[in-house]
Amino acid sequence: RRVTRRLAEQPRQNTLRVNVREEEEDAYTLYALVPGLKAEDLNIQVLENVVSIEGEYKADENADFVLTEIPQGEFRRTLRMPAEIDAEKVEAKIEDGVLTLTLPKAESAKPKKIKIAVN
Repeated sequence: RRVTRRLAEQPRQNTLRVNVREEEEDAYTLYALVPGLKAEDLNIQVLENVVSIEGEYKADENADFVLTEIPQGEFRRTLRMPAEIDAEKVEAKIEDGVLTLTLPKAESAKPKKIKIAVN
C-alpha cells in the first residue's frame, strides 16, 4: 500500500500583488500577476480614486496534489490612488499572465499651468 505524504503548507490569503507607476502627470499604470486568468474571470471597477479588482482562481477539484502553491479561490484588491481617475478612459489588457491597467487621471486631478497676465 502506497502512502502519499503531503508537504506542510503555510496558510495563505489570496492577495493580488501589484506594481503601480505614475506616467508623467497624465496617468497611472497598474501591473498585476494573474496567472491562468482571462478577461472574463476579472471584475474591475473604478470610482473616483478607488480601483477595485476581484476574481477567482479556479481549483482543479479532480487533482490530488502533493503540494499546492498556485493561488486558488477568490481574491479582491482595492487600491486608493493619489488622484481621481477618469473611469471612462481606463484601459485593461491581459498578456502573458500580466494584467495591465492604464488609469488616466481625471482633468480635475491634473496640474493646471497658470499664465501670469503682463500689463
